Amino acid sequence: MIRTRGERLFQYVNVLLLALLSLSMVLPFIHIAAKSFSSEGFVLAKEIVLWPKGFNILSYRYVLENKQFYYSFTNSIFLAVAGTAISMALTVLAAYPLSRKNLPYSRLLMLSFVITMFFSGGLIPTYLIVKETGLLNSLWSLILPVALSPFNLILIRNFFSSVPDALEESARIDGATNWRILRSVYLPLSVPALATVSMFYAVGYWNSFFQAMMYITERRWMPLQMFLLQLVTDEKTADMVLSDVFREVTPETIRAAAILCAVVPILCVYPFIQKYFVRGVMLGAVKG
Repeated sequence: MIRTRGERLFQYVNVLLLALLSLSMVLPFIHIAAKSFSSEGFVLAKEIVLWPKGFNILSYRYVLENKQFYYSFTNSIFLAVAGTAISMALTVLAAYPLSRKNLPYSRLLMLSFVITMFFSGGLIPTYLIVKETGLLNSLWSLILPVALSPFNLILIRNFFSSVPDALEESARIDGATNWRILRSVYLPLSVPALATVSMFYAVGYWNSFFQAMMYITERRWMPLQMFLLQLVTDEKTADMVLSDVFREVTPETIRAAAILCAVVPILCVYPFIQKYFVRGVMLGAVKG
């Protein structure tokens, strides 16, 4: 196919803009990684850009020997795994009936979900509900109030709606129930959408910190992002590294190492989801 001069120019401009956008996201990450592997003097002198100087891994040693880091890391893993499982179960169970054309008041029910995307009960009422239900200082306070995302529900519902009706009709002729149709017909055909939405939920739970600031006061229930927030904003972090073992590191390098330790685990999940990502989002967003 021969492209016109305007089409080629448009493609070059797109590639340039996407390359600049990618660099704006990757370069800060590389800078933090370089700083985490650098020695104290080079970091204090602001000489670290994109390559470490005076290679040093004591910052990672400090982070990995910090008991609070392991508590928070375990809490975040629980949030990502349990929260994603609960959210996906609720999303699928809500999306399947809403995608059926013969469901009474389906538009009204769908509207009730969509409204929550623009209006919420408010911060104080939500806190009071969490308090009265006994969820304060519990990881469940970070899962149950946000277990169902209307946006993700719309994606899965639209994906289910795109499945041909003939498949469901043939299953019903064979005597399949709604549970069997969902399990044997819709779920196998919806793997791209389910994988994509699962990734949305997992990243959301992994990166959550605002709710933890409201509902968690005990350090043992602190998720990883809240631990990082305190580590980055606490001016007294220098007092934590006064021992002889960590004399070669600074609070800045410790923060960089902790940030990297928190980011790498969730990044490792992306390669397994990437092949489903674009197809899942596009197919779930086409049909309303």
